[in-house]
Amino acid sequence: MSAAAIPPAPLRCVVVEDEAESRVNLVRYASDVPALELVGVAANGTEAVALVEEARPDLVLLDIRLPEMDGLEVLRRVRHRPEVVFTTAYEAYAVAAFELGALDYLVKPFGRDRLAAAIERVRVRLAAARGSGAGAGSSNAVERALDAADRPLKRLFARKGDRIHPIAAEEIVRVSAAGDYSEVHTEKDSFLVHVTLSELASCLDPEVFERIHRSHIVNLNAVEHLRPADDRRLVVTLKGGARVVASRSASERIRRRVR
Repeated sequence: MSAAAIPPAPLRCVVVEDEAESRVNLVRYASDVPALELVGVAANGTEAVALVEEARPDLVLLDIRLPEMDGLEVLRRVRHRPEVVFTTAYEAYAVAAFELGALDYLVKPFGRDRLAAAIERVRVRLAAARGSGAGAGSSNAVERALDAADRPLKRLFARKGDRIHPIAAEEIVRVSAAGDYSEVHTEKDSFLVHVTLSELASCLDPEVFERIHRSHIVNLNAVEHLRPADDRRLVVTLKGGARVVASRSASERIRRRVR
């Protein structure tokens, strides 16, 4: 067999998943992908850090939410820099954290075909990097994930019916809490995303977005005007006509901004 015909070596892979049933399924799926060689499994963040450092895999299938530390904290602590495919049961949490397109992620439950497609994207990307001479020092999923997590969210993606809609952060007028979900409002539409208001607030630019109530975040650039609701609270009127009464503490923060 000529050198050109030699198939690429499988990617050495580590699975990190805290839920027992999901872990069993993911290990089974990964074992069925010819492009992967499974070299270790971890059930929490501490185990994941130790395993990645010891096994030095090419790829980590990494749950975002883990006991002890989340997936991002795992990446902050490891010195080895593998490629990463994130797994999550929370679709909007994934895109809120990482921006769709910058990273690979799988929304649970997923099957063999979806995993195989994600692995193929990683394999092609690595082959292209090696072909260009970028080598191991080039930016990979770890750097992209940490970079995305350490800056304000620029866009998120929300599912409506059978379509996924991109929403630029500057298009968001307000966000309201809906239990474990958040309702994201633009001037033209609204979208329900499976991420809590607190989680979404932590991703948005604090210079632009203000949490004015435990159930409401507003884009300060979308404020039409303010008026007193009583001696301590303000009514915030937004583009499109929505009105939200700010809490006392938020009203004071807003007053300080406009002084």
